[in-house]
Amino acid sequence: MIAALRDKFNASFTEIKYQQMKADLEKDFPNAIEFRLAETPIFIDATTKQKLLKAGEEICSFITSADFAAQTEQSFQHVLTPPNEAALPECIVMDFAICRDKTNAIVPKLIELQGFPSLFGFECLHDKAFRHNFEIPDGYSPYLNGYNEKKYLSHLRSIIKGDQNKHTVLLELYPHEQKTKIDFYLTQQLLDIPIVCLSEIFVVASELFYKREGIDYKIERIYNRIIWDELNKQSDALQAKGKLLLGSLAVEWVTHPNHFYRISKFTIPFFTSNAVPHTQFLSDIKVMPDDLENYVLKPLFSFAGQGVIIDITPSDMDSIKNPEHWILQEKVQYAPIIVTPTGPAKTEIRVFYFWDVTHQKYIATLNLARLSKGKMIGVNYNANATWVGGSLAYFEVAS
Repeated sequence: MIAALRDKFNASFTEIKYQQMKADLEKDFPNAIEFRLAETPIFIDATTKQKLLKAGEEICSFITSADFAAQTEQSFQHVLTPPNEAALPECIVMDFAICRDKTNAIVPKLIELQGFPSLFGFECLHDKAFRHNFEIPDGYSPYLNGYNEKKYLSHLRSIIKGDQNKHTVLLELYPHEQKTKIDFYLTQQLLDIPIVCLSEIFVVASELFYKREGIDYKIERIYNRIIWDELNKQSDALQAKGKLLLGSLAVEWVTHPNHFYRISKFTIPFFTSNAVPHTQFLSDIKVMPDDLENYVLKPLFSFAGQGVIIDITPSDMDSIKNPEHWILQEKVQYAPIIVTPTGPAKTEIRVFYFWDVTHQKYIATLNLARLSKGKMIGVNYNANATWVGGSLAYFEVAS
């Protein structure tokens, strides 16, 4: 987005540098990255950075409001979830499309958000790999609000492991088969927490355990990477393991499964920020708009773009049997402003927010970016493209 930096990066790019960057990322964990990595980071000026931060603060103000719990209580009523929900999640991520407004100015537009972790460990290594293989200009950082790698990892450790040294595990469904497994391995390496599959857990007298090398370990805190809806697709044996977590157990959650639903597409209709496209629950709409081409239809309880209908037809609307589980959202026009050797790319930035105990608020800390040349962000829409995929945004640091 900064023309001089973009031109300089493109001119100095080589395929050898790109391949070496990928090799750096997989050095400790060969073949662990199962998603495409973009050839380039993106560079964001201070003005656009401030717009992103302002939008995030407006959204966080609703999440921390007194009405938040009551207004989002229906978000997880379709699924059984465990007890012990904390009032707020320790982390939130927000996805912003980079667009242009009517004056041609660059503006962020919220696409989705989650009260759920993201690639929190991987992006630290991603920054190092970019810097090791490409020339990242001075005065630019992927970190926000004065964070650096040391401060970020310290904060990440405190929100995942807590302050009382409780035995914490990263819990997932078949973690070594997930596309995000590289982040699990790096989180284990950085924070010294074991990776545990749901299939390994068992309960003894209201306490949760797993076994390693013949030794039973009590789980006191769960860094949760399970998307709860995915349990319904698993074997009876694994679903039975999931039901163990529904009991009254002496465990803490980071983040609690309810937060995945409370802070999600379900929450977007409540926002009033200019950075949020107009969004309504489909069940609340009395008269459908005539210009359906200017809207997208999204299922509330899905992820990674699954089920989204971009080019809506009247028959699509007629086929929805449970409109309370869908939202109709004003279509966001991503700006194809990332100049690449194989054509312009669009981008979306995911900002990581951690709960700041001292100041009792969420604070933006780090990010990831995704580049696309298709209708949507994601590998399914960029199967044969280059200069697309997972990336990182470098923000201009105010002097």
